[in-house]
Amino acid sequence: MKHARLVDAIEQGVRSLRQTLPEGAAERLATLLDELARWNRRINLTAIREPSAMVGGHVLDSLAVRPLLHGKSVIDLGTGAGFPGLPLAIAEPAREFELLDSNRKKISFVRHAIGMLGLANARAVRARAEGYAPGKRFDTVIARALAKAPRLTELGEHLLGEGGVLLALKGKYPADELRAVPGDWDYDVIELTIPSLEHRSRHVIVLTRRGSETT
Repeated sequence: MKHARLVDAIEQGVRSLRQTLPEGAAERLATLLDELARWNRRINLTAIREPSAMVGGHVLDSLAVRPLLHGKSVIDLGTGAGFPGLPLAIAEPAREFELLDSNRKKISFVRHAIGMLGLANARAVRARAEGYAPGKRFDTVIARALAKAPRLTELGEHLLGEGGVLLALKGKYPADELRAVPGDWDYDVIELTIPSLEHRSRHVIVLTRRGSETT
C-alpha cells in the first residue's frame, strides 16, 4: 500500500474508533508501519507482514485502549515491536511512555523507531518485567499478549502506582483467566471493536488493586 493510502486508512480507522489524533500523527503512524515492514523483510519482528494489514492489527488495535489510559506515565510490558506503546505515544504526546522487552532485536527496532519519529515522550528499555526496577511507579501498566491475567498481576504489581490501572489486552473473552485472578485485585472486562478486525474477538481486562482508587 502506498504511503498516502496508508495515511488515509489510518485516519479512517481512527474516525471509526471515534477518536482524533494530534496534527501529523497519522503521517507518523504510517511511517512507523512502512519502517516496520522494511525491517520485517530482514528480521522477524511481527507475524503481520503487510502495512495495510498492520493498520488494523497493530495501530487500531493499540489505539482502541487509548480511552482506558490513566494518569501521565505508562509502561508497556513485552512491547515486542512497539505495540501498543508506539501508537499510543504518538497519539498521546502529553503522556510519558516506557516500552519494555527482553528481546534484543525487537527493542532495537523500538529504539530506532523512537529516534526516527522524534518521540520525546517515549523510551525503550531492554529488560524482563519481573526484574525491572526503574525507581518509580506508573499510572498505567499495559500488556498485549504477554501473559495470562494472574501472572500479569505478578509481573506488573511492583511497577503500578497507587490508584493506577493494569490493562491486559486479550482476544476472546478470558473466562478461565478471570477465575484465577488473585482476590486482592478487582477487574472489569471491556469488549473492543476494532475497525477491519470486526470478525476477531477483542477484549481488555482492566485490573486495579482492591482498595486503590483510580486516578
